[in-house]
Amino acid sequence: MSTLNAPAALLAELVAFPTQQAGPDRGAGDELAMCRHLAPRLERAGATVEIFPVVRGSGEPGAYLLARWGTPRLLINAHVDTVPANRGWSQDPWTPKLVGDRLYGLGTADTKGAIAAAVIAAERSHPEDLGLLFSGDEEHGTACVTAFLASSVARDVEYAVVCEPTARRAGLAHRGVIASRATLRGSGGHSSKADHLPRPIPQLARLAVALDELGRARLHDGPADMKGLCLNVAGLSGGVAFNVVPSQAELTWSLRPWPGFHAQAWHQEVAELARAIDPLIELSSVIDHQPFRCERPAPLTQLLAGHVHEFGPLDFWTEAALYAERGIHAVVVGPGDIAQAHTADEWVALDDLDWAVRLFTDLITRPRPAP
Repeated sequence: MSTLNAPAALLAELVAFPTQQAGPDRGAGDELAMCRHLAPRLERAGATVEIFPVVRGSGEPGAYLLARWGTPRLLINAHVDTVPANRGWSQDPWTPKLVGDRLYGLGTADTKGAIAAAVIAAERSHPEDLGLLFSGDEEHGTACVTAFLASSVARDVEYAVVCEPTARRAGLAHRGVIASRATLRGSGGHSSKADHLPRPIPQLARLAVALDELGRARLHDGPADMKGLCLNVAGLSGGVAFNVVPSQAELTWSLRPWPGFHAQAWHQEVAELARAIDPLIELSSVIDHQPFRCERPAPLTQLLAGHVHEFGPLDFWTEAALYAERGIHAVVVGPGDIAQAHTADEWVALDDLDWAVRLFTDLITRPRPAP
């Protein structure tokens, strides 16, 4: 590991902190421990550092770190938590490993690499109006960023750089996420009486097919750069044995709406569809993350000029939407590629980390246009 560049050396330290959301093989990691590890280094760089405990969306304890130089007008936000480790890893996910130009480890691309690059950039830049927000609970909920946005510090932020692995592209728009659940209950009973009992699973299967057809009918709806709903029928469950008529069934699905999508009309259409199949179907919301579009991209494109390959939309959801809801000009950019995120043997290229340091340094030091 002696050939690591400066951001990669710090990244190797951060990978060793298990900060995963709870999974089937391991419980939730410790976001607070990683925040505490970073705090002294940021204080030596001249920042005022605070760490805030927050309850994650899953109920486990979480945390976020806020480092401030002056009154933050520019905020760089990256998340400290990771997804659970997949079972396909060829090495220990929390032991960083350098192979050629790639540093392997859980969170290297999503998004501990961005944290390391932002810290190095701040150390080299003598910031005057910068905030670094390293937040937990991104992979399961939005508790930490939501808590920060409710604070007094957030009121002065004009620009937010939300770090995700974007392959040197800058996201000025992205889809939202709507996830829903349908539940249908019946009396249940012996399968010899199936001809005369309510059958929740077939009814919800009909709804699943109808939803899939709705998604296919809208493949060409939406703006030119975000066609289609990405509707995904994700699960149909119920029943305990082949000789028992289920007393309950559950169907889950999701879609990825574009900015400007009329969610209320969509929910009404789904409700009417469900009622037509079975009036006893109960619908509920699981996730409702709003789409994002930067309303005034010109200042951000000026700031990022010369660093990114292109500006465009992203298909995945990020917390940039939360900043935009508060009137903060946001952009999504960071080292790594989303293709490596949430995969076994996740990695980031050392050259990408160096690029991110240059990008963040320029953002911190370059005069910023009026928002």
